[in-house]
Amino acid sequence: MNWAAIWVTFKLASLTATALLLIGVPIAYWLTYSRWRWKFIVESIIALPLVLPPTVLGFYVLVAIGPHSPFGRLYNDVVGHPLPFTFEGLLVASILYSLPFAVQPFATAFEQVDPKLIESSWTLGASRLKTFFKLIIPLSTAGLVTGAVLSFAHTLGEFGVVLMVGGNIEGVTRTVSIDIYDDVQALNYAGAAKTAAFLLAVSYLVLLL
Repeated sequence: MNWAAIWVTFKLASLTATALLLIGVPIAYWLTYSRWRWKFIVESIIALPLVLPPTVLGFYVLVAIGPHSPFGRLYNDVVGHPLPFTFEGLLVASILYSLPFAVQPFATAFEQVDPKLIESSWTLGASRLKTFFKLIIPLSTAGLVTGAVLSFAHTLGEFGVVLMVGGNIEGVTRTVSIDIYDDVQALNYAGAAKTAAFLLAVSYLVLLL
């Protein structure tokens, strides 16, 4: 098996799940408790990766972070190299691609917290921030774990977005799914079967959590 591809895949999945915990929780909180009448527009944008073909999403991400975009030029000026076809670019694409798999379970968990408990916390003098960390987060642990695990598992199997944004660079952006595709293209079915069985076992063990 290609252990370099396995390492890249697990590093990408771990960083994506961690980033989505940091990014997704505030977004989910806002979606749950905001009374803005147009928030359904934000919800639909976040849910787009669920229905959008990965190659389409990958193409737009590639354009958005490319050297001709404002963000891409800024990144190139600061870091010294373009963002596409790097691990960092791959991470950005993975976060966007897995965003709904984290935000939706988070928001569902927040919605299940009894509003009376939140109001009681405010009545007792707790701030919104303290109520969030001392009440809402502990009561939403199962949903937070579900979102993190789903985003991790979803990243393990990425292919279209990975190939569009990261390419196929050994040790940098080549993931397990791309490695399996390469083996099949080379008619190395034994190698592809071994790697696929490994990924299947790992994905199932992750979902058992």
